[in-house]
Amino acid sequence: MVRQEGSKKDTKQTKGETKTNNLVVETKEELAKVVWPSRQQLLSESAAVILMVSLVATVIYLVDNLFSWGSGKVF
Repeated sequence: MVRQEGSKKDTKQTKGETKTNNLVVETKEELAKVVWPSRQQLLSESAAVILMVSLVATVIYLVDNLFSWGSGKVF
């Protein structure tokens, strides 16, 4: 009588390992498709984002101060 040791356990580990391996392989394939920006493009777009965020924050700050001043005059 030949006994199979842990056949169910082995298949569960194999399925789990296969899913993990597939995830890693598919992730690498997707990352290979990405078009990465050049260094100059990255720096210029980052500067544009920082400039716009600063501009919007300044406008919100000024509008907030305007409304604070206005509500101080009314109440």
